[in-house]
Amino acid sequence: MNGPGNGTTTHGMETIKTQVGIVGAGPSGLLLAQMLHLAGIDSVILESRPRSYIENRQRAGVLEHGVVRTLADCGVGARLAREGMVHEGIDIRFGETRHRLDVKALSGGQCVTVYPQHEIVKDLVAARLQTDRPLWFEARVTSLLDLETSRPRIRFEQDGETRELACDFVAGCDGFHGISRPAIPGGRIDSYGRDYPFAWLGILAEAAPASHEVIYAHHKRGFALQSMRSPTVSRLYLQCPVDDDVEQWSDDRIWSELHARFATHDGFRLNEGRIVQKSLTPMRSFVAAPMRHGRLMLAGDAAHIVPPTGAKGLNSAVGDVRVMAAALEAYYRHGDGDLLERYSEIALRRVWKTQRFAASLCTLLHRFHDEPRFHMRMQLAELEQIVEDPRAAELFARNYTGLPFDV
Repeated sequence: MNGPGNGTTTHGMETIKTQVGIVGAGPSGLLLAQMLHLAGIDSVILESRPRSYIENRQRAGVLEHGVVRTLADCGVGARLAREGMVHEGIDIRFGETRHRLDVKALSGGQCVTVYPQHEIVKDLVAARLQTDRPLWFEARVTSLLDLETSRPRIRFEQDGETRELACDFVAGCDGFHGISRPAIPGGRIDSYGRDYPFAWLGILAEAAPASHEVIYAHHKRGFALQSMRSPTVSRLYLQCPVDDDVEQWSDDRIWSELHARFATHDGFRLNEGRIVQKSLTPMRSFVAAPMRHGRLMLAGDAAHIVPPTGAKGLNSAVGDVRVMAAALEAYYRHGDGDLLERYSEIALRRVWKTQRFAASLCTLLHRFHDEPRFHMRMQLAELEQIVEDPRAAELFARNYTGLPFDV
Protein backbone atom coordinates (compact mmCIF):
# COMPACT_ATOMS: atom_id res chain seq x y z
CA MET A 1 0.00 0.00 0.00
CA ASN A 2 1.17 3.50 -0.77
CA GLY A 3 2.70 6.00 1.61
CA PRO A 4 2.45 9.78 1.23
CA GLY A 5 3.92 11.08 -1.96
CA ASN A 6 6.45 13.87 -2.20
CA GLY A 7 4.99 17.35 -2.12
CA THR A 8 4.48 19.16 -5.40
CA THR A 9 3.91 22.83 -6.08
CA THR A 10 1.07 24.08 -8.26
CA HIS A 11 0.27 27.77 -8.65
CA GLY A 12 2.54 28.51 -5.71
CA MET A 13 0.69 26.08 -3.41
CA GLU A 14 2.32 22.93 -2.04
CA THR A 15 0.29 19.74 -2.49
CA ILE A 16 0.94 16.61 -0.38
CA LYS A 17 -0.46 13.20 -1.30
CA THR A 18 -1.71 10.44 0.99
CA GLN A 19 -4.38 7.76 1.09
CA VAL A 20 -6.63 9.03 3.91
CA GLY A 21 -6.77 12.64 5.05
CA ILE A 22 -7.99 12.90 8.66
CA VAL A 23 -9.43 16.20 9.83
CA GLY A 24 -9.13 16.44 13.62
CA ALA A 25 -6.83 14.88 16.21
CA GLY A 26 -9.40 14.02 18.82
CA PRO A 27 -9.85 10.42 19.97
CA SER A 28 -11.70 9.35 16.82
CA GLY A 29 -9.16 10.81 14.38
CA LEU A 30 -6.16 9.53 16.31
CA LEU A 31 -7.63 6.04 16.80
CA LEU A 32 -8.55 5.83 13.12
CA ALA A 33 -4.98 6.75 12.17
CA GLN A 34 -3.61 4.04 14.47
CA MET A 35 -5.95 1.39 13.07
CA LEU A 36 -5.09 2.38 9.50
CA HIS A 37 -1.37 2.28 10.29
CA LEU A 38 -1.70 -1.28 11.63
CA ALA A 39 -3.48 -2.19 8.38
CA GLY A 40 -0.69 -0.66 6.27
CA ILE A 41 -2.77 2.32 5.11
CA ASP A 42 -1.16 5.74 5.18
CA SER A 43 -2.83 8.86 6.53
CA VAL A 44 -2.14 12.48 7.41
CA ILE A 45 -3.81 14.08 10.45
CA LEU A 46 -4.59 17.80 10.42
CA GLU A 47 -5.41 19.42 13.77
CA SER A 48 -6.20 23.11 14.17
CA ARG A 49 -5.24 23.25 17.86
CA PRO A 50 -1.79 22.95 19.44
CA ARG A 51 -0.74 19.64 20.96
CA SER A 52 -0.91 21.04 24.50
CA TYR A 53 -4.60 21.89 24.01
CA ILE A 54 -5.80 18.48 22.84
CA GLU A 55 -3.73 16.63 25.46
CA ASN A 56 -5.17 18.65 28.35
CA ARG A 57 -8.78 19.17 27.30
CA GLN A 58 -10.85 17.60 30.09
CA ARG A 59 -13.61 15.26 28.99
CA ALA A 60 -15.46 12.33 30.53
CA GLY A 61 -13.78 8.96 30.42
CA VAL A 62 -16.14 6.07 31.21
CA LEU A 63 -15.10 3.44 28.69
CA GLU A 64 -17.25 0.53 27.58
CA HIS A 65 -15.91 -3.00 27.78
CA GLY A 66 -15.48 -3.23 24.01
CA VAL A 67 -13.68 0.12 23.80
CA VAL A 68 -11.09 -1.00 26.34
CA ARG A 69 -10.48 -4.14 24.27
CA THR A 70 -10.26 -2.10 21.08
CA LEU A 71 -7.58 0.18 22.53
CA ALA A 72 -5.62 -2.82 23.78
CA ASP A 73 -5.85 -4.52 20.37
CA CYS A 74 -4.50 -1.34 18.76
CA GLY A 75 -1.45 -1.30 21.03
CA VAL A 76 -2.48 1.74 23.06
CA GLY A 77 -3.94 0.07 26.15
CA ALA A 78 -0.91 -0.50 28.39
CA ARG A 79 -1.24 2.63 30.54
CA LEU A 80 -5.02 2.26 30.55
CA ALA A 81 -4.62 -1.27 31.95
CA ARG A 82 -2.32 0.03 34.70
CA GLU A 83 -4.13 3.22 35.68
CA GLY A 84 -7.76 2.74 34.62
CA MET A 85 -10.31 2.18 37.38
CA VAL A 86 -12.47 -0.87 36.61
CA HIS A 87 -16.09 -0.60 37.76
CA GLU A 88 -18.17 -3.74 38.15
CA GLY A 89 -21.29 -1.91 39.33
CA ILE A 90 -23.05 1.42 39.62
CA ASP A 91 -25.01 3.12 42.38
CA ILE A 92 -28.49 4.41 41.47
CA ARG A 93 -30.17 6.54 44.13
CA PHE A 94 -33.75 7.63 44.48
CA GLY A 95 -35.99 8.18 47.46
CA GLU A 96 -32.81 8.78 49.51
CA THR A 97 -31.99 5.09 49.17
CA ARG A 98 -28.98 3.42 47.53
CA HIS A 99 -29.45 0.68 44.95
CA ARG A 100 -26.37 -1.05 43.54
CA LEU A 101 -26.54 -2.74 40.15
CA ASP A 102 -23.90 -5.41 39.59
CA VAL A 103 -23.43 -4.61 35.91
CA LYS A 104 -20.68 -7.21 35.50
CA ALA A 105 -22.95 -10.05 36.56
CA LEU A 106 -25.98 -8.65 34.74
CA SER A 107 -24.15 -8.16 31.43
CA GLY A 108 -22.39 -11.52 31.30
CA GLY A 109 -19.01 -10.33 32.57
CA GLN A 110 -18.67 -6.84 31.07
CA CYS A 111 -17.34 -3.91 33.10
CA VAL A 112 -16.67 -0.24 32.41
CA THR A 113 -13.35 1.48 33.05
CA VAL A 114 -12.82 5.07 34.17
CA TYR A 115 -9.85 6.59 32.37
CA PRO A 116 -9.88 10.28 31.36
CA GLN A 117 -10.29 11.08 27.70
CA HIS A 118 -7.27 13.39 27.60
CA GLU A 119 -5.12 10.49 28.80
CA ILE A 120 -6.40 8.40 25.87
CA VAL A 121 -5.45 11.29 23.58
CA LYS A 122 -1.94 11.36 25.07
CA ASP A 123 -1.55 7.63 24.51
CA LEU A 124 -2.76 7.91 20.92
CA VAL A 125 -0.54 10.91 20.15
CA ALA A 126 2.47 9.03 21.51
CA ALA A 127 1.59 6.01 19.35
CA ARG A 128 1.20 8.19 16.28
CA LEU A 129 4.54 9.91 16.79
CA GLN A 130 6.22 6.50 17.07
CA THR A 131 4.98 5.66 13.57
CA ASP A 132 6.78 8.74 12.21
CA ARG A 133 3.72 9.49 10.07
CA PRO A 134 2.31 13.04 9.74
CA LEU A 135 0.41 14.56 12.65
CA TRP A 136 0.34 18.29 12.04
CA PHE A 137 -0.83 20.61 14.79
CA GLU A 138 -2.03 24.19 14.25
CA ALA A 139 -3.04 23.21 10.72
CA ARG A 140 -6.38 24.95 10.12
CA VAL A 141 -8.51 23.33 7.44
CA THR A 142 -10.24 26.00 5.34
CA SER A 143 -12.09 23.89 2.78
CA LEU A 144 -12.81 20.37 1.57
CA LEU A 145 -12.81 20.12 -2.21
CA ASP A 146 -13.82 17.61 -4.90
CA LEU A 147 -15.51 15.31 -2.39
CA GLU A 148 -17.57 13.61 -5.10
CA THR A 149 -14.52 12.72 -7.17
CA SER A 150 -11.93 9.97 -6.72
CA ARG A 151 -9.32 12.49 -5.55
CA PRO A 152 -10.69 14.87 -2.92
CA ARG A 153 -8.51 17.67 -1.57
CA ILE A 154 -8.15 19.28 1.84
CA ARG A 155 -6.96 22.87 1.81
CA PHE A 156 -5.38 24.10 5.02
CA GLU A 157 -3.27 26.88 6.49
CA GLN A 158 -0.14 26.24 8.55
CA ASP A 159 2.74 28.52 9.52
CA GLY A 160 1.26 31.32 7.44
CA GLU A 161 1.14 29.23 4.24
CA THR A 162 -1.76 27.66 2.35
CA ARG A 163 -1.24 24.03 1.40
CA GLU A 164 -3.31 21.15 0.02
CA LEU A 165 -3.60 17.51 0.91
CA ALA A 166 -4.68 15.27 -1.97
CA CYS A 167 -6.09 11.94 -0.81
CA ASP A 168 -8.39 9.05 -1.71
CA PHE A 169 -10.75 9.57 1.25
CA VAL A 170 -11.43 12.24 3.87
CA ALA A 171 -12.30 11.30 7.45
CA GLY A 172 -14.16 14.12 9.18
CA CYS A 173 -13.25 13.71 12.84
CA ASP A 174 -13.27 17.39 13.77
CA GLY A 175 -16.18 17.58 16.18
CA PHE A 176 -19.60 19.21 16.17
CA HIS A 177 -18.29 22.67 15.27
CA GLY A 178 -15.74 21.48 12.69
CA ILE A 179 -15.68 22.10 8.96
CA SER A 180 -16.42 18.56 7.78
CA ARG A 181 -20.18 18.27 8.25
CA PRO A 182 -20.92 21.78 6.84
CA ALA A 183 -18.89 20.79 3.76
CA ILE A 184 -21.75 18.49 2.74
CA PRO A 185 -24.07 20.41 0.38
CA GLY A 186 -27.49 21.40 1.63
CA GLY A 187 -30.18 18.85 0.95
CA ARG A 188 -27.72 15.93 1.03
CA ILE A 189 -27.85 15.42 4.79
CA ASP A 190 -30.60 15.42 7.42
CA SER A 191 -30.24 16.53 11.02
CA TYR A 192 -32.16 15.07 13.96
CA GLY A 193 -31.87 16.50 17.42
CA ARG A 194 -33.17 17.87 20.64
CA ASP A 195 -31.94 20.56 23.04
CA TYR A 196 -32.87 19.73 26.63
CA PRO A 197 -34.25 22.41 29.00
CA PHE A 198 -31.37 22.04 31.47
CA ALA A 199 -27.60 21.91 31.71
CA TRP A 200 -24.94 20.31 33.88
CA LEU A 201 -22.73 22.25 36.24
CA GLY A 202 -19.56 20.17 36.38
CA ILE A 203 -16.78 20.49 38.92
CA LEU A 204 -13.38 18.89 39.42
CA ALA A 205 -12.47 18.66 43.10
CA GLU A 206 -9.34 17.61 44.93
CA ALA A 207 -11.28 15.13 47.03
CA ALA A 208 -11.29 11.35 47.13
CA PRO A 209 -14.51 9.93 45.64
CA ALA A 210 -16.92 8.97 48.39
CA SER A 211 -17.82 5.85 46.42
CA HIS A 212 -15.47 3.77 44.27
CA GLU A 213 -18.26 3.46 41.68
CA VAL A 214 -20.27 6.04 39.75
CA ILE A 215 -23.37 7.36 41.53
CA TYR A 216 -26.50 8.42 39.63
CA ALA A 217 -28.79 10.42 41.95
CA HIS A 218 -32.45 11.16 41.17
CA HIS A 219 -33.74 13.94 43.42
CA LYS A 220 -36.70 16.33 43.49
CA ARG A 221 -34.21 19.24 43.29
CA GLY A 222 -32.63 17.79 40.15
CA PHE A 223 -30.16 15.17 38.97
CA ALA A 224 -26.63 14.73 40.36
CA LEU A 225 -23.73 12.49 39.39
CA GLN A 226 -20.52 11.48 41.11
CA SER A 227 -17.69 10.16 38.98
CA MET A 228 -13.93 10.37 39.36
CA ARG A 229 -10.70 11.18 37.56
CA SER A 230 -8.40 9.34 39.96
CA PRO A 231 -8.50 7.87 43.48
CA THR A 232 -7.89 11.41 44.81
CA VAL A 233 -9.86 13.58 42.35
CA SER A 234 -13.66 13.63 42.07
CA ARG A 235 -15.73 14.72 39.09
CA LEU A 236 -19.23 15.82 40.11
CA TYR A 237 -22.22 17.21 38.23
CA LEU A 238 -25.43 19.03 39.12
CA GLN A 239 -28.48 19.61 36.95
CA CYS A 240 -29.10 23.35 36.68
CA PRO A 241 -31.05 25.77 34.46
CA VAL A 242 -29.67 25.99 30.94
CA ASP A 243 -29.23 29.77 31.27
CA ASP A 244 -27.32 29.62 34.57
CA ASP A 245 -24.01 31.41 35.01
CA VAL A 246 -21.09 29.51 36.55
CA GLU A 247 -20.21 32.65 38.52
CA GLN A 248 -23.51 32.33 40.40
CA TRP A 249 -22.28 29.07 41.92
CA SER A 250 -19.97 29.64 44.87
CA ASP A 251 -18.05 26.69 46.26
CA ASP A 252 -20.25 26.67 49.37
CA ARG A 253 -23.43 26.64 47.28
CA ILE A 254 -22.11 23.79 45.14
CA TRP A 255 -21.22 21.58 48.09
CA SER A 256 -24.51 22.34 49.85
CA GLU A 257 -26.50 21.33 46.77
CA LEU A 258 -24.41 18.21 46.16
CA HIS A 259 -24.87 17.04 49.75
CA ALA A 260 -28.64 17.57 49.49
CA ARG A 261 -29.01 15.58 46.26
CA PHE A 262 -26.77 12.67 47.30
CA ALA A 263 -28.23 12.36 50.81
CA THR A 264 -29.46 8.90 51.86
CA HIS A 265 -31.27 7.56 54.89
CA ASP A 266 -28.08 5.82 56.06
CA GLY A 267 -26.14 9.09 56.36
CA PHE A 268 -23.98 9.02 53.21
CA ARG A 269 -21.78 12.09 52.80
CA LEU A 270 -19.48 13.27 50.03
CA ASN A 271 -15.84 14.10 50.64
CA GLU A 272 -15.20 17.80 50.13
CA GLY A 273 -12.04 19.34 48.71
CA ARG A 274 -10.74 22.31 46.77
CA ILE A 275 -12.70 22.90 43.57
CA VAL A 276 -10.18 23.40 40.77
CA GLN A 277 -12.53 23.60 37.79
CA LYS A 278 -16.13 24.63 37.06
CA SER A 279 -17.96 24.38 33.74
CA LEU A 280 -21.49 24.50 32.35
CA THR A 281 -22.59 21.98 29.71
CA PRO A 282 -25.95 22.23 27.89
CA MET A 283 -27.62 18.88 27.16
CA ARG A 284 -28.13 18.00 23.50
CA SER A 285 -29.01 15.02 21.31
CA PHE A 286 -28.01 15.26 17.64
CA VAL A 287 -27.56 12.90 14.69
CA ALA A 288 -26.59 13.75 11.11
CA ALA A 289 -27.54 11.22 8.44
CA PRO A 290 -26.12 9.93 6.24
CA MET A 291 -22.60 9.96 7.71
CA ARG A 292 -21.00 9.78 4.28
CA HIS A 293 -20.97 12.08 1.26
CA GLY A 294 -18.87 11.02 -1.71
CA ARG A 295 -15.35 10.39 -0.40
CA LEU A 296 -16.04 12.14 2.93
CA MET A 297 -16.97 10.04 5.97
CA LEU A 298 -17.94 11.57 9.31
CA ALA A 299 -17.14 10.06 12.70
CA GLY A 300 -17.73 10.93 16.34
CA ASP A 301 -19.03 14.36 17.30
CA ALA A 302 -18.87 15.52 13.69
CA ALA A 303 -21.84 13.23 13.06
CA HIS A 304 -23.60 12.87 16.40
CA ILE A 305 -23.82 14.25 19.93
CA VAL A 306 -25.25 12.41 22.93
CA PRO A 307 -26.16 13.91 26.30
CA PRO A 308 -23.41 12.85 28.72
CA THR A 309 -25.77 11.06 31.10
CA GLY A 310 -24.88 7.68 29.64
CA ALA A 311 -21.18 8.48 28.96
CA LYS A 312 -21.59 7.34 25.36
CA GLY A 313 -19.87 10.09 23.34
CA LEU A 314 -16.37 8.63 23.05
CA ASN A 315 -17.69 5.08 23.04
CA SER A 316 -20.00 5.83 20.14
CA ALA A 317 -17.13 7.42 18.21
CA VAL A 318 -15.06 4.25 18.59
CA GLY A 319 -17.93 2.31 17.01
CA ASP A 320 -17.78 4.63 13.97
CA VAL A 321 -14.00 4.32 13.67
CA ARG A 322 -14.07 0.53 13.79
CA VAL A 323 -16.49 0.42 10.84
CA MET A 324 -14.56 3.06 8.88
CA ALA A 325 -11.17 1.39 9.41
CA ALA A 326 -12.55 -2.04 8.42
CA ALA A 327 -14.15 -0.54 5.30
CA LEU A 328 -10.93 1.18 4.23
CA GLU A 329 -8.88 -1.96 4.86
CA ALA A 330 -11.29 -4.04 2.73
CA TYR A 331 -11.02 -1.45 -0.05
CA TYR A 332 -7.22 -1.19 -0.10
CA ARG A 333 -6.40 -4.83 0.65
CA HIS A 334 -9.05 -6.60 -1.42
CA GLY A 335 -10.52 -3.94 -3.71
CA ASP A 336 -13.87 -4.49 -1.97
CA GLY A 337 -15.93 -1.31 -1.66
CA ASP A 338 -19.05 -2.87 -0.13
CA LEU A 339 -18.31 -1.79 3.47
CA LEU A 340 -17.50 1.72 2.29
CA GLU A 341 -20.87 1.94 0.55
CA ARG A 342 -22.57 0.69 3.72
CA TYR A 343 -20.49 2.71 6.20
CA SER A 344 -23.24 5.13 7.15
CA GLU A 345 -25.92 2.44 7.35
CA ILE A 346 -23.82 0.22 9.64
CA ALA A 347 -22.52 3.03 11.86
CA LEU A 348 -25.94 4.60 12.32
CA ARG A 349 -27.47 1.35 13.60
CA ARG A 350 -25.30 1.55 16.70
CA VAL A 351 -25.44 5.34 16.90
CA TRP A 352 -29.23 5.31 17.22
CA LYS A 353 -29.13 2.61 19.89
CA THR A 354 -26.68 4.63 22.00
CA GLN A 355 -28.75 7.76 21.38
CA ARG A 356 -31.81 5.95 22.69
CA PHE A 357 -30.04 4.85 25.85
CA ALA A 358 -28.49 8.28 26.58
CA ALA A 359 -31.75 10.12 25.89
CA SER A 360 -33.75 7.69 28.00
CA LEU A 361 -31.38 8.25 30.93
CA CYS A 362 -31.82 12.00 30.51
CA THR A 363 -35.58 11.59 30.66
CA LEU A 364 -35.39 9.13 33.54
CA LEU A 365 -33.13 11.04 35.91
CA HIS A 366 -33.59 14.79 35.38
CA ARG A 367 -36.24 17.07 36.77
CA PHE A 368 -38.61 18.40 34.10
CA HIS A 369 -40.62 21.49 35.02
CA ASP A 370 -43.64 20.72 32.84
CA GLU A 371 -45.92 18.46 34.85
CA PRO A 372 -43.16 17.84 37.43
CA ARG A 373 -45.25 15.75 39.86
CA PHE A 374 -46.57 13.39 37.20
CA HIS A 375 -43.18 13.07 35.50
CA MET A 376 -41.44 12.32 38.80
CA ARG A 377 -43.88 9.55 39.64
CA MET A 378 -43.27 8.00 36.23
CA GLN A 379 -39.53 8.22 36.79
CA LEU A 380 -39.75 6.54 40.18
CA ALA A 381 -41.87 3.72 38.75
CA GLU A 382 -39.26 3.03 36.06
CA LEU A 383 -36.35 3.26 38.51
CA GLU A 384 -38.09 0.77 40.78
CA GLN A 385 -38.55 -1.60 37.85
CA ILE A 386 -34.85 -1.39 36.95
CA VAL A 387 -33.68 -2.29 40.46
CA GLU A 388 -36.40 -4.88 41.12
CA ASP A 389 -36.88 -6.67 37.80
CA PRO A 390 -33.83 -8.72 36.70
CA ARG A 391 -34.85 -8.45 33.05
CA ALA A 392 -34.98 -4.64 33.20
CA ALA A 393 -31.71 -4.56 35.13
CA GLU A 394 -30.01 -6.80 32.57
CA LEU A 395 -31.12 -4.59 29.66
CA PHE A 396 -29.82 -1.52 31.49
CA ALA A 397 -26.48 -3.20 32.27
CA ARG A 398 -25.91 -4.40 28.71
CA ASN A 399 -26.50 -0.90 27.35
CA TYR A 400 -24.38 0.71 30.05
CA THR A 401 -21.36 -1.58 29.62
CA GLY A 402 -21.62 -1.44 25.83
CA LEU A 403 -23.59 -3.04 23.04
CA PRO A 404 -21.66 -5.28 20.62
CA PHE A 405 -19.83 -3.59 17.77
CA ASP A 406 -21.24 -4.38 14.34
CA VAL A 407 -17.73 -4.53 12.86
